[in-house]
Amino acid sequence: MSEFDYSKLREIRQLKGLTIKELAEACGVSASLISQVERGKVIPTLTVFWKICNYLDTPMHDFFQKQDSDETLVVRKNQRKIIQFPDSHVRYQLLSPNLQGQIEFLLVEIEPGTAHDPEDMVTHSGEECGFVLEGELIVRLSTREIHLFEGDSISFPSSTPHRFANPGKVTSRSIWAMTPPSF
Repeated sequence: MSEFDYSKLREIRQLKGLTIKELAEACGVSASLISQVERGKVIPTLTVFWKICNYLDTPMHDFFQKQDSDETLVVRKNQRKIIQFPDSHVRYQLLSPNLQGQIEFLLVEIEPGTAHDPEDMVTHSGEECGFVLEGELIVRLSTREIHLFEGDSISFPSSTPHRFANPGKVTSRSIWAMTPPSF
């Protein structure tokens, strides 16, 4: 599992000439939360982290320590970068060997009966395409809920407020392609 590099947030924030207060206000969180994240005391929720990354115009993967790999075209099963936030019931496995191109490829696993950050929906630029490998998935797009089952797929603009939930009794496993890369 990749480890979150706390010092990177402070470094990027300062390079962009922002104060903790300015970043916090732009992301709709307290300055205390940003300070705690920078000091390694707290890991933000995925939604808050997404807002921070979007505001800083920095891909999420920049905050995770890189795994060494000689291969630039292949991601071996046992060498995937895995991102899972503490107390989260969602695990992201990066299937793209690098995020230098225009597309990102992910395996998303959501435990039964849970959502990826149930209070907030996310928006960002680009498009998303998903395919349910196992289980079921509810994709909430703004006020609309679409129930997907094994073998179903979906595509939508990422600028539509969205979130995912697993209403089933088994882990939901789905493959996603997103442009531009954000992890």
